[in-house]
Amino acid sequence: MNIQTIQTAPIDGQKPGTSGLRKKTAVFMQPGYLENYTQAIFDGIGGIAGKTLVVGGDGRYFNDAAIGTILRMATANGAAKCIVGQGGLLSTPAASHLIRKRGADGGLILSASHNPGGPDADFGLKYNGPNGGPATEGVTEKIFARTTEIDAYHILEGGDVDLNALGDSRLGDMQIEIVDPVADYAELMGTLFDFDAIAGLFRDGFRMCFDAMHAVTGPYAHEILENRLGAPGGTVMNGTPSPDFGGGHPDPNPVWAKALMDVMYATDAPDFGAASDGDGDRNMIVGRRCYVSPSDSLALLADRADLAPGYASGLAGVARSMPTSAAADRVAEAKGMAHFETPTGWKFFGNLLDADKVTLCGEESAGTGSNHVREKDGLWAVLLWLNILAVTGKSVSQLMAAHWMTYGRNYYSRHDYEAVDSAVANDLIADLRGRLSALPGQTAGALTVYGADEFAYDDPVDGSTSTGQGIRIYFDGGGRAVFRLSGTGTDGATLRVYLEQLETDPDALDQDPQDALAGIIAAADLLAEIKARTGRDGPDVIT
Repeated sequence: MNIQTIQTAPIDGQKPGTSGLRKKTAVFMQPGYLENYTQAIFDGIGGIAGKTLVVGGDGRYFNDAAIGTILRMATANGAAKCIVGQGGLLSTPAASHLIRKRGADGGLILSASHNPGGPDADFGLKYNGPNGGPATEGVTEKIFARTTEIDAYHILEGGDVDLNALGDSRLGDMQIEIVDPVADYAELMGTLFDFDAIAGLFRDGFRMCFDAMHAVTGPYAHEILENRLGAPGGTVMNGTPSPDFGGGHPDPNPVWAKALMDVMYATDAPDFGAASDGDGDRNMIVGRRCYVSPSDSLALLADRADLAPGYASGLAGVARSMPTSAAADRVAEAKGMAHFETPTGWKFFGNLLDADKVTLCGEESAGTGSNHVREKDGLWAVLLWLNILAVTGKSVSQLMAAHWMTYGRNYYSRHDYEAVDSAVANDLIADLRGRLSALPGQTAGALTVYGADEFAYDDPVDGSTSTGQGIRIYFDGGGRAVFRLSGTGTDGATLRVYLEQLETDPDALDQDPQDALAGIIAAADLLAEIKARTGRDGPDVIT
């Protein structure tokens, strides 16, 4: 087997987003595309000679072939060892844990997260650092800079690896260890949660439905929920990972996880429902006929996390992404905890977690996590909910009703306008940005604007500044609208509009969120001219 140096040239568009590079699968499969980006990662982090890397992905189409290429390139670039999930599978939180547990120098995670998979859908690749978290902005900038000047990549000629064979082997001079993707993660969960109490729920007849959405958390959920906690067989639905996620869209929200919502809103609904996404880092929580928004879930977990053994000593603080509702802030303030508002992207939470400034983090896009790893973690959030349910003996709806009576309710919704023409979307944001100083005092429908800005963040740990993180408009009466363009899509632009209204009247805590937010929704459309500019009568997805 020979190491080859292949001459190449920069390929446009290899700028990582909030969590790596995502493109259409066909783009990644173009000759040299994956190789260029992988070499740029290796070069951007200062080389990998003598280093140990964790490698795995969510099992989407092209996952195994791409891992083969990455392993041959890691060998050619002098890596000492690669630790790979069996079958090429590793959920994103499990990969983060493995990096941390093994003291690895980082990892490559192959996923486009909640985006669809398949030859005509999406693929992604990201680098996580030695702390197990997504690359910092500084590292990401170095990787991108390298993509713009790369002139060669290094790869081993030949050399196949059996990804299904557990144990050690060699590829050239590099050691490869194929590991059970579930075992280490399941062991970690057992140290954080009271498995005996949760198992008692199931012994007493508690019923649950977990929708793995044909994605990577299926094996994890089967092992932990059914095998270790004793949930009845069939508790996990769609539990076998599929390269195209069963032809579905592995995004755990009421639209794409409609099968779960139908189960949970039926007359004979189980007590608890949950779902996770393509790579296992997101979650959806549903009680019997009671959907819990990600923002409310974060707030409830911040309030009750100390009921689980891993958090019994309390939380150092809580952090949320800026578009996420302020519900968690209200809990933190009441409990005297630190709370932080960060840009979107889990890497910003990583600094706070590493500095022990916070214990719990969350974002409105269904990501929740803690200091146990440096990624959001879907199944972890489900287990924390189960632990709280087991200790309190209350239902999901009872827990949420009591929470809102104590802290008030931040009615919240996100409206997504998908595949908007990029020029139209950018012009919409640019126009709003240009009018920010003139907006205070203006009326929009029945509401009056009292403040408007573009969010910027000064990192309290490393001192870095992040600007241009979203347009915020505040209304009299405790309302807010936020406008951002998403960095997770691969087709056109996705305009995300985040809508929030605080309600503290005890008699007004049980409204439909879209009704409670009607005034904010109308004002947001008027101020941004969404319908006029995009030609859309309404959002494609409402969560």
